[in-house]
Amino acid sequence: MRCAEQAGAEAGQAKAAGPAWLARWLAANADLVDLHTNNPQLDAVIEEIDGRRIRIGDRWLTDFASCNYLGLDLDREIIEAIPAYLDRWGTHPSWSRMLGSPVLYSQLEHELVELLGAEDVLVLQTLTHIHASAIPVLAGDGTIFIDRRAHKTIYDGCVVARAHGATVRRFAHDDPGDLERLLRSERGSPRLVCMDGINSMTGNPPDLGAFSELARGHEALLYVDDGHGFGVVGERAPDEPCPYGRRGNGVVRHLGQSYDHLILTAGFSKAYSSMLAFITCPPQVKKLLKVAAPPYLYSGPSPIASLAGGLEGLKVNAARGDALRAGLYAKTRRVLDHLARLGAVTLNSSGFPIIEVPLADPDDLGAVGAFLYGRGIYATLAFYPGVPREEVGFRLQLTAANTDEEVSHLLAVLDELATDGRLRGLA
Repeated sequence: MRCAEQAGAEAGQAKAAGPAWLARWLAANADLVDLHTNNPQLDAVIEEIDGRRIRIGDRWLTDFASCNYLGLDLDREIIEAIPAYLDRWGTHPSWSRMLGSPVLYSQLEHELVELLGAEDVLVLQTLTHIHASAIPVLAGDGTIFIDRRAHKTIYDGCVVARAHGATVRRFAHDDPGDLERLLRSERGSPRLVCMDGINSMTGNPPDLGAFSELARGHEALLYVDDGHGFGVVGERAPDEPCPYGRRGNGVVRHLGQSYDHLILTAGFSKAYSSMLAFITCPPQVKKLLKVAAPPYLYSGPSPIASLAGGLEGLKVNAARGDALRAGLYAKTRRVLDHLARLGAVTLNSSGFPIIEVPLADPDDLGAVGAFLYGRGIYATLAFYPGVPREEVGFRLQLTAANTDEEVSHLLAVLDELATDGRLRGLA
């Protein structure tokens, strides 16, 4: 009788929890579900901003989770220029790109060709759109070799490509030797190698020279997502004001590489704070994408404010972008040097403005997230399985709009975490 009662109770609980597939999903992701439900650093509703300060409910916090690296989302010159574009074009053109594009698109593409030094450029809405549409076209029924730590949106594009007949092989993160082994074992074509530029969690670049040489030597096409590098890092020069280089024209130019057998993709949503993205390619590939990429054929274009923000942002970049990057580097260097003095581990070895700080105890993430929130610091929580368990912690993203006082406050909070033994120390 007790067994029958227990079975009935369990059935009632399962019914209350919803469909069986939902209950299984929630059980498999219980840690993440609990973190999402109980931690104020996730899924917050931001009700007001004041510079790089944000208000959630009645609490003001300093934002170190934004990716607006150059602070152009708050730049008065750009904000005040946008209404003139709206007066001329309205809020949103409703043609698909296949039917017609505001001349703003061709202006953007012209400016990007000059800035990047690429043969040609196609501008679309987001990097997610580009990966989901360009990767299947470029891979065809050939083989894709993908870095194991490539961004999730690249993986999603590879899944679409696999559904269209491509084979997908993974190689060890930032390991040219492992990629070479796979390239030698897979003789089919076309061959596409997919990877990040500046990694979105570590802040580090790949050995792009080695990967480029492999791609050329094995008649493969190297496909690089530089969403976190474009606008921040750029070509090196003797008179550069900081180690990020000049002009913010991306990881390819920063590392002294060419576009031979290489396609660069990046978005404007980070450094330029606009809903735009681009792919560099030869003109014939651009023509192919115009008839084969669904976002070009079927999707609505970016809002006029984003197109305007991109164009005006490129003007600001030309006039004072290097000064913004120099200030951003100085703030980032303060945080990295402070972590080093504390003896705390960070995955960042580049000095670029993405600083992931692993915790001594991965199970402490919820408590540390609540602690940061209570101390007025808004950061990105790096949770498992989004990162390997030994890297669970939080990510800090510095921007040119963060003040020196805000950085000083952050350093004081890091002191508290280190004193409590919550940061992973150097071995």
